[in-house]
Amino acid sequence: MLESLFGSISKERVLAYLFSNEEGYARGIAAFFDANLRSIQLQLDNLEAGGVLVSRMEGRTRLYSLNPRWPFREALQHLIERMLAFYPEEERARILDARRRPRRRGKPQ
Repeated sequence: MLESLFGSISKERVLAYLFSNEEGYARGIAAFFDANLRSIQLQLDNLEAGGVLVSRMEGRTRLYSLNPRWPFREALQHLIERMLAFYPEEERARILDARRRPRRRGKPQ
């Protein structure tokens, strides 16, 4: 929807994912959108270099999240929220209602 503003659909997807899940890693984001892993990695690197994202290591996994100190974070969050309002209902629900944790062992489906 805003790929012309963000520069690519991959960047839009990364921002939408991190907005709804608060943090994520490259392979998880790529799998969620069935996207090319390398393009997601490039966008994460570009956004981190620009100060929009921050990352931390958890074990061998690099987790990314929106930079809480970036001066335009709140404006970006409002923009992403408005962007998601124009997504088709099923895609918006899939992005916003994504499972954040694995299902507890033995819990019925």
